Amino acid sequence: MKMKIIGNGALEVSAIGLGCMGMSGAYGPADDAGSIAAIHRAIELGVNFLDTSVSYGSGHNQELIGKALKGKRDVVIVHSKFGVQRDARGNQTGMSSSPETARLNCEESLVRFGFDYIDIWCPSRPDAKVPIEDTIGEMTRLKDEGKIRHMGLSEAGPGFIRTAAAVHPLVSLQMEYSLMSRDAEAVHVALCEELGMGIMGYSVFAKGLLAGAFTGGEAVVGDYRSKSERFQSGNFEKNLALSEPVRDLAAERGASMAQIAIAWVLNKGGPIIPFPGAKSVAHLEDNVKALEIDLTAAEVQRLDDAFPPGAAAGGRYPAALLAAWQQ
Repeated sequence: MKMKIIGNGALEVSAIGLGCMGMSGAYGPADDAGSIAAIHRAIELGVNFLDTSVSYGSGHNQELIGKALKGKRDVVIVHSKFGVQRDARGNQTGMSSSPETARLNCEESLVRFGFDYIDIWCPSRPDAKVPIEDTIGEMTRLKDEGKIRHMGLSEAGPGFIRTAAAVHPLVSLQMEYSLMSRDAEAVHVALCEELGMGIMGYSVFAKGLLAGAFTGGEAVVGDYRSKSERFQSGNFEKNLALSEPVRDLAAERGASMAQIAIAWVLNKGGPIIPFPGAKSVAHLEDNVKALEIDLTAAEVQRLDDAFPPGAAAGGRYPAALLAAWQQ
């Protein structure tokens, strides 16, 4: 497994991570046995970087990871977010990154995981109601108490990042990154390189659009994607058509669309670590095989040209939310 150093030498992580959200019902029913098998196979293949959140399955995901890592805790780096509350259908019902929430969610998470510590603790989103210095200050106290080891941010703009890093060094930034979501290239990549932070690029498949998940040509219904601008009538059809260059290149290379989407992210190098999700051994193995695909400069340029920044129809999140987070 290829490895990356993040946090100015603080952590050595696999060049590809494992996003665990889908293991708790985000994209269809949960299958605990299959998900645990996928985590175990990831470890066998050298993947040592997992992402979860208190909000995934309202705690189910953390409990699942705790079960999967019994006897394997020391070989895996667990990144967990806090602050978002969701209902049983995955709809967000609340958000807070207050010091009180940072502590309460951490202590509850440790119980669910069955861990003594969390490797990286991270607010799910910047909270406009709470100065980021206060959030990081409480996280620093949690670190001093041995409950967390490192700190990160998620979907935070450069102002938030610099202010937080001035309080305590950060090891990571989680941010959506794919052929259809290239926002991080404008400022965040250079900033994270400057600060020694890794970028955990999630939604590499653009919520399935880049992985061939919609072969019937119909938008998803019944999960949180149905509320996304990119899955609304008109936008969905445009985005599905936009994905065709990935399908074409996958056919030429004898690869899956998912592998091409991941390989493009891997090719970008620098601080970016793709975090594709998987909840079965088959999907996990397919994702990891992307490490074997060495795209040529011409192929990368071909994809870059087909997916210029802003090419996707509809925002990855509502504009008002992005404006609040990306300050």
